[in-house]
Amino acid sequence: MIRLRIEISGAVQGVGFRPCVHRLAGELGLAGWVRNSTAGVEIEIEGNAETARDFPDRLNRELPPHASIARTNCREIPVEGGHGFKIELSAIGGADETVTEVLPDLATCPDCLKEVFDPADRRYGYPFTNCTHCGPRFSIVQRLPYDRVNTTMKGFKMCSCCRDEYESPSNRRFHAQPNACPDCGPQLSWLDPSGRELFSRELALEQAALAIERGEVVAIKGIGGFHLVADARSLKAIAALRLRKHRPGKPFALMAPTLEAARELVEISDMEADWLSSSAAPIVILKRKGTGSLPKSLAPGNPGLGIMLPYSPLHHILMRRLGFPVIATSGNRGDEPICTENDHAVERLRGIADGFLVHDRPIERPVDDSVIRKAAGGRLFLRRSRGLAPAPISVPGMESSVLAYGGDLKGAIAVAGGNQVRLSQHFGDLASLESRRAFERHIEDFPALCGVEAEAVTCDQHPGYLSHQLAHQAGQPILSVQHHYAHAVACAVDSGICPDEKFLAVVWDGTGYGDDGSVWGGEFLLCHVTGFERFAWLRPFPLPGAEKAVRDPRFAAFGCLVEAGISIDETSLASCMSAEELRVVRRMIEQAVNTPRCSSMGRLFDAVSALCGLCCENEFEGQAAMALEFAASPDSGISSYSLAPALSEGREIHWAPLLRAVVDDLREASVDVSQVSRRFHLALAAMVVEVAQKAQCPIVALTGGCFQNALLLELTISALNRAGFQPIWHTHVPPNDGGLALGQAVIASRQLSRHTLTR
Repeated sequence: MIRLRIEISGAVQGVGFRPCVHRLAGELGLAGWVRNSTAGVEIEIEGNAETARDFPDRLNRELPPHASIARTNCREIPVEGGHGFKIELSAIGGADETVTEVLPDLATCPDCLKEVFDPADRRYGYPFTNCTHCGPRFSIVQRLPYDRVNTTMKGFKMCSCCRDEYESPSNRRFHAQPNACPDCGPQLSWLDPSGRELFSRELALEQAALAIERGEVVAIKGIGGFHLVADARSLKAIAALRLRKHRPGKPFALMAPTLEAARELVEISDMEADWLSSSAAPIVILKRKGTGSLPKSLAPGNPGLGIMLPYSPLHHILMRRLGFPVIATSGNRGDEPICTENDHAVERLRGIADGFLVHDRPIERPVDDSVIRKAAGGRLFLRRSRGLAPAPISVPGMESSVLAYGGDLKGAIAVAGGNQVRLSQHFGDLASLESRRAFERHIEDFPALCGVEAEAVTCDQHPGYLSHQLAHQAGQPILSVQHHYAHAVACAVDSGICPDEKFLAVVWDGTGYGDDGSVWGGEFLLCHVTGFERFAWLRPFPLPGAEKAVRDPRFAAFGCLVEAGISIDETSLASCMSAEELRVVRRMIEQAVNTPRCSSMGRLFDAVSALCGLCCENEFEGQAAMALEFAASPDSGISSYSLAPALSEGREIHWAPLLRAVVDDLREASVDVSQVSRRFHLALAAMVVEVAQKAQCPIVALTGGCFQNALLLELTISALNRAGFQPIWHTHVPPNDGGLALGQAVIASRQLSRHTLTR
């Protein structure tokens, strides 16, 4: 007889882990107990020596669906002579260096869905049904351990039936912390535009459905916040939502009733169907079907649609009632965070929503929808949030604990420590007061939720970033990390490459603060154990109007033409700019007034898009570049532009011959924009190969916002493979600024371990 003490960390709370331990111990005839702790789960088992020693391996092989073990510590302790196996109350406190993982919110499981639509079941039609395999987690937990008293469900006292389920180890709702039913759990309410409650429960949902059928805009409170919902078939509803939300062209995400209904709208591969139906239930960007009946105004000029499936019982019930696709866009105003509180939603969404379907379960933190697309044979994240955050990313050598503030665009923060980095959910751009307040709440909340007390903080170098300023006010040792170096390391870690390994990072984005104080964005960085070397970069060009040029690609195009020595009269640009605009832009460039020089690939994409007549105003980030990608011909027989050697002189990449070729092609009647776009993309892929050959570095990382472009990514990967290089790219975190905090955290933690940070 022996007794073992087993301590386990990982995704082991809120997933039915303790019932699994209880069942297995009973099956093996072992005595002892199991309980949650701030570090994960603690187990003591006692019994036959051979059986007890086999227990950890059996447990690892028979884990519940959403559980995972990060670390196991097992040691023998004195035998106590106990009988039976029980589940004890959670252990509070302790100073464990490894803290349990907080699970993401999980889409409704098949068992719960069956109950919701079974008229004989006591949870029939109940929109808050869940179990240990599904339901809210991250959005409701307030602190660890993950017990009901530490969630926003603490205000709902379980009825006797729910309590019996909760306390029965054989029930799949055993210790399901959000467990509830129509008799004891959260309830729906229907509010008019002023916030006055008119209906509750089933009648509230019916009113929401009727309003959507009438073509109205309804604000619906889900798991992680509000959606603005409207009939996706209705031109009137689409136009009203665009007008009220001041969103004239940005694509809307849709929710389809079922996977089969989605197949009628878009082309879905088996891989994409798996993503849609997964427990993360993200928005997936999919190619429209030519026979699709939905209005083009859902995503103007875009061949794709962002589709998701219902992921909560509330969504399933509503979508079955409606039977048609709806717009389901973030419930916010402009770039503000998604609304989570009923009163706040009524205040902020007044004038946008015609009614509000709300509930009384508080949301602890906003969690927007995740967004992915297929690229290079796998998934490419555009936003990592609901269903995925804050799942950890394993990074060996991350012993020092660090809080990373990320950037000001596509905000996400990260906590490093214990050989892991936990990346937060997406919480938007830090442009408004509402965004700043939400960001500051995240900074206070997230490290504590992860059980990490940061030894230092890290942020972007840009002194104008709010995130930079707040980090420097923290009063802790700090490291400001160069923007593109953070992207590079994030890509390496995402790809499983040790950051100590030497690699060439191609970091292409819109804007990043350079080491020399200028605007970088077309970078080739040689990264190694002690930092990076700026190996090559796009030749800088003037950006008249600075931020104005970011919004207006015509200004970026004008600056590029001047730098390349190409007359504007050779292009169509002169005809789409007024005489006054042309005069002002020329003067700004000549006098270097509000005209920084930049090496940005993102702005070069903008310039070519404007020259092609595709986009003359960026209503949202990346719009012009997206238009250029979508315009590209699928013809694989089209050849690349022939370019002079990119690095013929020094380290600057001379892109002027490329722009010259674009302008010449656009003047040819026999060449259309689709050919120009594909040739441009091919030329950029060839440019990467040429620089990689000069750098003589076998591993090439592709990162930065420009590599959200699936065509650019795939052409570059193919070109590098043919040339004998090992390309790596993002598959777990976004290549855009949403992944910035991951790179910052890794760099700072490793430097802190070397004692190189200063206050």
